[in-house]
Amino acid sequence: MKRLEFRNGDTLDIIGLGTWKSDPGEVGHAVETALDAGYRHIDCAAIYRNEAEVGEALQRVFSRGEIKREDVHITSKLWNNAHLKGDVEPALKKTLSDLKLDYLDLYLIHWPVAFRPGLEGFPESESDFLTPDQAPIGETWGAMLEMRDKGLTRHAGVSNFSTHKLDALAAGGAERPEMNQVELHPYLQQDELLAYCREHGILVTAYSPLGSSDRPETMKGEDEPSLLDNDVIGSIAEKHDATPAQVLIAWAVARDTAVIPKSTNPDHIRKNMDSASLELDSQDLQRIRDLDLHYRYIGGDAFRTDSGLYANIFDD
Repeated sequence: MKRLEFRNGDTLDIIGLGTWKSDPGEVGHAVETALDAGYRHIDCAAIYRNEAEVGEALQRVFSRGEIKREDVHITSKLWNNAHLKGDVEPALKKTLSDLKLDYLDLYLIHWPVAFRPGLEGFPESESDFLTPDQAPIGETWGAMLEMRDKGLTRHAGVSNFSTHKLDALAAGGAERPEMNQVELHPYLQQDELLAYCREHGILVTAYSPLGSSDRPETMKGEDEPSLLDNDVIGSIAEKHDATPAQVLIAWAVARDTAVIPKSTNPDHIRKNMDSASLELDSQDLQRIRDLDLHYRYIGGDAFRTDSGLYANIFDD
């Protein structure tokens, strides 16, 4: 299994298990199945609302003694309603309590968007948002670094940050994030962002690597393209006696990006892990490179307001 290295020498397996959209009653079993299958990288978030069940699964696995806490990299994310400086630590401690952990390996700012404290779910009106002046992202980032310095997380990073927003965090000499988790797949290859992160020593994790076809219908566009049904991906899969999902995961690995496919199906979980042994050749990579449509499955529509407050979160 290829591993990525943080600045202090810590490493994480490049293939992890995603838990977004994993339903209660299923996610715990998925985590146990994944760890038993060899996964050592689990991706979580407070807004997924399943961290308590993930925590119970982790506790069951660790209690057996074969897999230790320090063997597993666990990521979680700060939700948008806890961006104020004083809210970051309580949010992290709630996540740690739910996951039944003493520390995280990586804590990310989930989105560069701030909601009013206490808001459950997503905004219903403009008043549910905080402006960048009310909740400066630099102060949120400073609190994230404080959490790392307190030992509540080993590493701190961000998610869904553009190059402009990453530059803004670094303004004034602030330490840059160690990770940026973003949507990445052959239809959205983000070469410029990837090059920027490499230049500045920021690791990258690819989410929705298979196209997130199981997300809610309200989040889907009309006639959106399917990655798993793409003819090029299918022909490459046939060439290597692999599945389309394995090709998509292997493509992410070939680009040295961590990748976190979600599944609660035991067979799919194991097959996704087997992608680690699939090596795409230069012809395969060129054919996939030509598929870029700059198409987002996760467009940030929930953050758009009449005033245009967060209209261009992926660009500004």
